[in-house]
Amino acid sequence: MVTLLSPSEIASALQLRDLSDPAHGPHAMQLLLDRAVDALAARWGCAVDVRRPRPVVAVEDNYDRLGYERSAITRDSRYTRYVSETTMLRSHTTAGVPPLLRELAARPGGADVLLVLPGLVHRRDVIDRLHVGSPHQLDLWRIRDDGPATASDLQEMVETLVSAILPGVRWRAEPAEHPYTERGRQVDVHTSDGWVEVAECGLAAPHVLAGAGLDPGRWHGLALGMGLDRALMLRKGIPDIRLLRAAEPRIAGQLLDLDPWRPVSMMPPVRRDLSIVVDGDVDAELLGDRARDALGGDADVLEDLSVPAVVPHDDLPPHVRERLLIRPGQVNALVRISLRPVAHTLTDSQANALRDRVYAALHEGPVGEWTTWR
Repeated sequence: MVTLLSPSEIASALQLRDLSDPAHGPHAMQLLLDRAVDALAARWGCAVDVRRPRPVVAVEDNYDRLGYERSAITRDSRYTRYVSETTMLRSHTTAGVPPLLRELAARPGGADVLLVLPGLVHRRDVIDRLHVGSPHQLDLWRIRDDGPATASDLQEMVETLVSAILPGVRWRAEPAEHPYTERGRQVDVHTSDGWVEVAECGLAAPHVLAGAGLDPGRWHGLALGMGLDRALMLRKGIPDIRLLRAAEPRIAGQLLDLDPWRPVSMMPPVRRDLSIVVDGDVDAELLGDRARDALGGDADVLEDLSVPAVVPHDDLPPHVRERLLIRPGQVNALVRISLRPVAHTLTDSQANALRDRVYAALHEGPVGEWTTWR
């Protein structure tokens, strides 16, 4: 059995604005998307097929038809947002590829086409300036029947893409494994903070093509997926992913072009340390997801969540065990949260109210307290 999202959780996810979709209003992300697609189409002279399928997809398309093992940890309800036993909020835009390949297999004749699938995806993730629970992704798959795809073709794809969206940056392609590609690569670009991943790619795996009804002896492809949020942040020099959705005019006005970011004054963060009791292992991603859910419409105020320290039951002093009423198998964890709205400041009482909501969602012990780590 899987854990299903509640109707309100599903509704909230489906109402989230897709910044990559012109139907939801203009945004710089769309300009970046256009540059990526135009550059590849011009380089190859191929047809372009842009699709925006709904974010509720078949589990089979999100996992099985892409080659994920039944035992893959990513299928667990902790990481996957299930809508029903057979459907889910897609965890990557690659979930839209198998249906498009099936369409392609049903058409007569050959093809050389660039499949373009942008949109929101829904996943568990850490909370920091580069990550968010519902990021934007872009899948680019070139499918053709006029000759095998090669590693050189893949290199050309990456060079063309990076030059179009991040001109002048240093980049590298490191070996990586994906269930739906062969000769996989992870594409990183160099920043002032070091190397940052922007995309993953590889040759389209024969089993994915065959599963859609395309003869892998005839059909071949290149597959690339990238994070649009991070790419836009790198292109413009935006320091915090939450700024991409900000409504404050000084910020929103800068998100209509690809010009360099002009810093907007942000108030200092408010930090709170929470001493919580948790059953079993501590997972910062899961705690972060629960914190977002608890804050609901205020989730964008949560700038960062980390777990600096964890002490198992058996390692705690007796007086601390007694105070917390902690049970064997549980742990006492220090959770540090940083609260900072992008366009206004918080009063102490507002920050404490948000802290209380996060604490109530994360703490699994019988005794509640607001003390910092001791």
